[in-house]
Amino acid sequence: MWFEDIEVGRIDRFGAYPVTREEVLAFARAYDPQPFHIDDEAAAKSPLFGRLAASGWHTAAIGMRMTVDYWEPLDFHTLGAAGIDEMRFLAPVFPGDTLRAEAEVLDTRTSASRPGVGIVRSRTTIFNQADKPVLSHVATVFIPMRPA
Repeated sequence: MWFEDIEVGRIDRFGAYPVTREEVLAFARAYDPQPFHIDDEAAAKSPLFGRLAASGWHTAAIGMRMTVDYWEPLDFHTLGAAGIDEMRFLAPVFPGDTLRAEAEVLDTRTSASRPGVGIVRSRTTIFNQADKPVLSHVATVFIPMRPA
């Protein structure tokens, strides 16, 4: 798949990622060791969570994993990203949740400074098993254009 194959308004739905307690703890211990991510007792006292919750950064990383896993069989590869905007942690993610994603293409344009490169902005929303949105962001990525 190439830049020219991507249309504004396209929506891709993908993923079924089971969130495990072990993974929540391992990620939090390594990257976000706040008490509500690593300690059941502290998490139970949290007015926002009430129990052990995944780091929002972990949820974002799971979203990236689901995205790359979805792209692979489509033979779709980016050249990298310019950044993430409007990231929102909308609801907690708990061990036992199963996450899925939806990505909508917001706009596309060719790069003025990089020949053969297209730029795609898309909004990704991650949902839990109850179809409740838990995270959203807008990504700007570089996509190769079809060779001449």
